[in-house]
Amino acid sequence: MRIKDKYHLTYCTNIHAGGDWEETFTSLKQNLPKIKNSVSPNEAFGLGLRLSNTASLELDDGQLQDFKHWLSKKDCYVFTMNGFPYGNFHGEPVKDLVHVPDWTTGDRLDYTLRLFKQLDFLAPEGMECGISTSPVSYKHWFDGEAQKERAFAKGAVNMVKVALELYKIEKASGRYMHLDVEPEPDGFLENTQEVLDYYKDYLVPKAIKAFEPFQLSEEKTEELLKRYITICYDVCHFALAYEAPNLTFKKFKAANINVGKIQVSAALKIMYNSDKQEELWSTLAQFNEPVYLHQVTEMVNGKVKTYNDLPIVLEKKAPFKELRSHFHVPIFLKDYGLLQSTQDQIVKVLDYLEDNFVSHHIEVETYTWDVLPNELKVPITESIARELDWMKSRLK
Repeated sequence: MRIKDKYHLTYCTNIHAGGDWEETFTSLKQNLPKIKNSVSPNEAFGLGLRLSNTASLELDDGQLQDFKHWLSKKDCYVFTMNGFPYGNFHGEPVKDLVHVPDWTTGDRLDYTLRLFKQLDFLAPEGMECGISTSPVSYKHWFDGEAQKERAFAKGAVNMVKVALELYKIEKASGRYMHLDVEPEPDGFLENTQEVLDYYKDYLVPKAIKAFEPFQLSEEKTEELLKRYITICYDVCHFALAYEAPNLTFKKFKAANINVGKIQVSAALKIMYNSDKQEELWSTLAQFNEPVYLHQVTEMVNGKVKTYNDLPIVLEKKAPFKELRSHFHVPIFLKDYGLLQSTQDQIVKVLDYLEDNFVSHHIEVETYTWDVLPNELKVPITESIARELDWMKSRLK
C-alpha cells in the first residue's frame, strides 16, 4: 500500500507455503484478500512476492497473464520480490541450504534473471521494482581466504551480469529495477564494512570491465553499477551486527550505495539474568527448531562474535551480557517474558526515515510464524495484518 505517496509498504509472501506454482497461488488466494481487506480496504495493495525456482519455471506466459489479471481484480500489484530462497522454504530443514545455489553458480544467475522478467511483466507500468537476494554465499562452506576470494570474484561477475541486463531493460523500456543484496550473519556480507569492501574490491572493478563495450567512463560505470546493484537492509540482520541504523545509512550514502529495500524484522534479544538462569535457558530453548538457521551474536571486547546456530549456545550455557538471535519474531512485541526483541532497532530506522530518504520499498518479513512457540501463534492473516497496521501507524 502507498504511505505518504512516498513508500510502498507490504509483507513478504515467503511466509506462505510455495514449493511450486500451484501451492504458491493457492496460498495467495487463501490469504491475500483477507489481509488486503484488513489493512488496505480502499486502496491498492502492493505485494512482496516470493517465487521458488520451481514455481518460477512453471509460470508460462499464459499463467503470468492470468495471475496479473487476478491481482488486478483483487486491487493488488507486485513491486518487489524475494529472490533469496531458491528452493522449498517450509516444512523441512532449510538451515544453510537457503544459500543454495549461491552467486558463484549459473543456476542462481538464471533464476534471478527469470524473476526480473516476470517482475517486469507483473508490475504496473513505470513503477520502480526490486528483488532481494543472497549475500553472495555462506562463509562456512569455504576453507581459507583464497577460496573465499575466488567466490567473491565469481559472485561479483554474475551480479554484474544482472546489472548489465537491468541497464539494457531500462534503456529499452524505461523500467527501473534493482537487485537488492541482503547481508545476514554468516553470509559473505554481514555488516556495513563488508558491504563497502565488496563494492570497492569486487563489484566496481568487475563492472568497469563488463561495461567496456558501452564506452562509458569509469565514473559513469560505477554510478550505473550502484544504480542496479543495491542493498536490502534487513533490520534484524543489522541488529545482529550491533550496528546503529543511522550510522549504516550514512556510510552507504557517503559511498553512493543505495538501499533498494528495507525489510522490517525483529531479532530475539536475550539479556543475562543470573537470578533466573535456568528459566532463561529453558525459555530460549523453546525457540530452538529444526527448519531455519538461528545464528546468535554477542559483542565481546568490541567485536561481534557469531555462533552459527542456536543449539551451540544452548549447549554451552555460558554467562553473557547480551545475546541476539536470528529468529524473526513479531515486530509489534517488545517483550516475550524473560526475553525481548530488537524492536528498538526498527524504531530507530523509522526515526531516521522521518528526516531522511532511504528507500521507497518497505517490506515486513516475519516468516517464522509456523515455528514460533505455541503461545505466540495466532491466525496468520491476523498476525500479518497486525504487523502492517503497526508499521502504518508509525510511518504516518
